[in-house]
Amino acid sequence: MKAIVYTRYGPPDVLRMMDVETPAPRRNEVLVKVAAASVNAFDWHMLRGEPFVARLAGGLFRPRHTILGEDIAGTVEAVGRDVTRFNPGDEVFGDIAACGSGGFAEHVCAREDLLAPKPANLAFAEAAAVPMAAITALQALRDKGRIGKGKRVLINGAAGGVGTFAVQLARHFAADVTAVCGARNLEQARSLGADRVIDYAKEDFAARGDQYDLILGANGDIPLAVYRRALAPGGTYVMTGGSNRQIFQALLLGPWMSGGGRKLGAMSARADREDLLFVKGLIEAGRVRPVIDRRYPLADVADAIRYLETGHARGKVVITVVPG
Repeated sequence: MKAIVYTRYGPPDVLRMMDVETPAPRRNEVLVKVAAASVNAFDWHMLRGEPFVARLAGGLFRPRHTILGEDIAGTVEAVGRDVTRFNPGDEVFGDIAACGSGGFAEHVCAREDLLAPKPANLAFAEAAAVPMAAITALQALRDKGRIGKGKRVLINGAAGGVGTFAVQLARHFAADVTAVCGARNLEQARSLGADRVIDYAKEDFAARGDQYDLILGANGDIPLAVYRRALAPGGTYVMTGGSNRQIFQALLLGPWMSGGGRKLGAMSARADREDLLFVKGLIEAGRVRPVIDRRYPLADVADAIRYLETGHARGKVVITVVPG
């Protein structure tokens, strides 16, 4: 089968299209013929081995798993002997990072508990855009942020993959949503459910003097002290992405700067089948939809990652493995 492979850390230039052996499913796995995958910040962090903590999971000196790609959508071709949820021919989607990734390939094996039936109203490319970003947004807002009706929520980075899902999910939970993004994405944020929007190039959200019950930092390079000043008493700041500085401050300084009823920190989403099914239900009900910026063929994964690294993607970047 064809796959995009890397054997050393570095820029997207180290990626190569190669012929590799098609994997065989273990007893609790299914073999998926991949129709589409999507690119996440997780991919370029693992590709470059940056920040260094990425290497603790991915291999200290060289990548332990040589095919990137966590989000997939495709068709089950074979199942392991203990698999009970799926049969050959089933259309599935999911985040497979927990079993070594591998979505930038024509086939991949994944544990059955990491997959769910594809939403009936989405094409494969749309379904592949959902898992990691949507679950990150859900767990950040609901589990870390304790979102609820009427809570004042600020989403910084509302135009990216996590941000576009976060705006819609915050609206679903009946929160009061302020979205921070660039000028070209203001109308998109409104259409997804934001009550108000802020163009970060023209206005500093922290200078407004407004305070929020929950702030989601999905992008950007904002000092942690700024986020803290914008939190209402009892408020929570959750970092899910952004610059290396923003990541390190949330990880290292968040616990020290929490206090006075305010909590600041980072979160790393975990693949969860029940959460994936929850999002699937919202999608099929028309409450949430993926936003796709660009689509690339499998051979152009390097270009897709380069584009995502610019930080200007509007929603998700998708890899089409099977044309159509």
